[in-house]
Amino acid sequence: MQADTMAASAQSGFDGGPLDGFVGALRDDVARGAIPGAVVLVSVRGRTVLHEAVGVEHGSRAMQPDSVFRIAAMTRPIVAAAALSLVEDGRLSLDDAVAHYLPELADVQVGVEVGEGASRRLVLQPPRRAMTVLDLLRHTAGFTYGMFGDSLVQRLYREADVMAPSQTNAEMVRKLARLPLQSQPGAAFEYGMSTDVLGRVIEVVSGQALGDVVAERITRPLGMARTGFVVPGAGLARPRTPTTVLFEYDPASPPTWCSGGAGLLSCASDYERFCRMLLQGGALDGATVLSPRSVALMLSDHLPAGIAFGTSTRGLGINAPLPEMGQGHGLGVGLRCQDGLSPVPGSVGDFFWGGALGTYFWADPKEQLVAVLMLQENDIDVRARYRTMLRHAVYRALDPQH
Repeated sequence: MQADTMAASAQSGFDGGPLDGFVGALRDDVARGAIPGAVVLVSVRGRTVLHEAVGVEHGSRAMQPDSVFRIAAMTRPIVAAAALSLVEDGRLSLDDAVAHYLPELADVQVGVEVGEGASRRLVLQPPRRAMTVLDLLRHTAGFTYGMFGDSLVQRLYREADVMAPSQTNAEMVRKLARLPLQSQPGAAFEYGMSTDVLGRVIEVVSGQALGDVVAERITRPLGMARTGFVVPGAGLARPRTPTTVLFEYDPASPPTWCSGGAGLLSCASDYERFCRMLLQGGALDGATVLSPRSVALMLSDHLPAGIAFGTSTRGLGINAPLPEMGQGHGLGVGLRCQDGLSPVPGSVGDFFWGGALGTYFWADPKEQLVAVLMLQENDIDVRARYRTMLRHAVYRALDPQH
């Protein structure tokens, strides 16, 4: 552990030994070629107690503490915060019908599978109610992901190439408008393209490109200079093998699509600042992004009792918003709602999410703690192991007397 973070650890009542072990495990895995590299950052009550870079970004360039990663679904909390800032301005309401802003979605139907095996077919049914902006934020709108299952609706998503990197958000919505929903709006937590659709709503409401809204309302006020849909001149961490889950990102030719659900690039210190803003009720270092009430709304469980869960939910691992794990889902983030049910340590009220390319974060309001792991890893078992290891290491390092 670096000398400056060692000093901060001592002042924060934090024993860095367990985290030395975690960093050592990362170094060992780099040495044996299991991962190319990673960055891990932990802060407690605003003090950085660990910020380590191991391995390489890509090729032979050493990983840097501020190396930039594709953060995939960790984009969602930032886009959710941008949407809530528009709510505060009176330009958007959570109970508004999505079709009010995106009329092409007014006639979307719900696909219901009938039959079995090769005889499966889709029967289209009208939605029982309109999807709302709140549905987009909590993944209950009925949208799915084409690559996380093999339902007939998901097959249609793949055929329509709804995640094409060359599209715009407007073009993406037009594709989705021609496809059925996976589930009835409000009936199930279905992890999917809801936040991408929210990104288009933000564009329509604001009259700006999503990247400009995120920069104006979130990243620029918070000093997140290495976060955006494009980060010019940044070294970009690469996975061990080409990604098969999301599109590749070529810094020389970045994608046209600013995906509200998965498109941002960021570094560990930038993301820690975003989390710390939420821990402090919406403000950081003199910049106010959200009101305390909006932050409280964002970090409250919004899944109704008895809601169903899509088949891909368990694949979210320790992020799954399942009641049996004592977890729920707020606006753009997962939440710990009860003690004693999650397989990893934490506190009631901690919020979290991870990306399909390996990045992960959580923030604990009780401990005033933020942990960010930046990793590009396609193997779901590998990234799940690191997330669990980091949770255990961080809480073992906390001084029980503080």
